[in-house]
Amino acid sequence: MPVELTPSKALGLWHAVALEQVRIDSRDLTLRQMAILLEIYLVPPPHTVRGLAARLGVTKPVITRALDTMGALGLVDRVRDERDRRNVVIKRTVEGALYLEKLGDLIINQGRKL
Repeated sequence: MPVELTPSKALGLWHAVALEQVRIDSRDLTLRQMAILLEIYLVPPPHTVRGLAARLGVTKPVITRALDTMGALGLVDRVRDERDRRNVVIKRTVEGALYLEKLGDLIINQGRKL
């Protein structure tokens, strides 16, 4: 069943989720980093720096910087493509999956409060 929200309620939900996320998790992702992370986890692999850059309409260095941060947080991993050593394949991690699962739960819980 589709969720019907007014723009004000939708922004209120986003606000509540963002506030609670800041309170409970020290990992502070930018909106761009979150978009990249969601792309990696919600869209079937494989994911490459080149592919992510094209999908988000940004340069490869932008993706690389975001992946550096997310890699340091344990949310993603990068490995060379064995078939084409020029490509870097982005891999999901258990830590990243748990992070997004908790975020999903948080969104559901905050949505129930509306």
